[in-house]
Amino acid sequence: MELRQLQSLMAVVEYRSFSKAAEKLYISQPTISTHIRLLEEELNSRLIVRTTKSIEITPHGRQLYECACQMFALKDNLIQRWAQENQKIIRLGASTIPADYILPEILPSFRRHRPDIKFHIHQNDSENIINGLLNGSFSLGMVGMKQQENIISFLPFYTDEMVMITPREERFSHLQQNLNLKDIIFTEPVILREQGSGSKKSIETYFDKMNIDERKLQVIARLNDQESIKKLVAGGLGISFISAKAIEDNERDKLLVFKLPHYSTRRNLYFAYRKDYILQEHIRQFMDFVQNFYKDNICQNYCQ
Repeated sequence: MELRQLQSLMAVVEYRSFSKAAEKLYISQPTISTHIRLLEEELNSRLIVRTTKSIEITPHGRQLYECACQMFALKDNLIQRWAQENQKIIRLGASTIPADYILPEILPSFRRHRPDIKFHIHQNDSENIINGLLNGSFSLGMVGMKQQENIISFLPFYTDEMVMITPREERFSHLQQNLNLKDIIFTEPVILREQGSGSKKSIETYFDKMNIDERKLQVIARLNDQESIKKLVAGGLGISFISAKAIEDNERDKLLVFKLPHYSTRRNLYFAYRKDYILQEHIRQFMDFVQNFYKDNICQNYCQ
């Protein structure tokens, strides 16, 4: 089985025509026919049913077509990755907190230090970033939780903490001296992150320790954008739980921020990369820069 034979099959399936496939691939129509015949002989299965009026793709032909598409996608991805490595490009997947609050803080300084290194950055939740590492979409991830630890390595670079935020209203001000979380969380509307984020996982762990059943909360909205959550809370829609890193000084005139009682909500943010992926030198240089930037912040002992 050769790649050019698979290309011929893909073209026939996509254009439903041997002549059109030959035209698109700049080869002769008999060559297309030969490629299909050789595939059928090797696999001992009919792939294309050709009549004088139409072309039908057999179930085996459809399966081989789908496999061929995946093979060529992997090939193209590999070529792109190698080209980007030679150009010192980092394909970076970043979850919400790293993308919105870490990268804007560090990239200008790193750019001054290493102007030759460029970034292709994709933002999503931690779960999807880890999935992107598994399928080869990214060479490096910055995430807020661990998954697939048998395949993915996680290296902490920043220690974050979850806090509660409320509108800056008089009825919440007294909580600064004595926050009884259960008195407020079961009576106020709550805005939560969606599944898949490290922040959501952290607050779920905290709720479990506090014996708070999320199903009993008045959850009025779920979304993944921290900025939108802050605006909704500031507007009086409800209370929420977000990363302390996401609270800017100039937002404290609209929000009240509370440290959560009884149990620590500290957690590490991680670099994530495949264990079987050899990190290029420029990627390691970026990781070293970030770790050094936050060297006095990282919680090594008890942040999980």
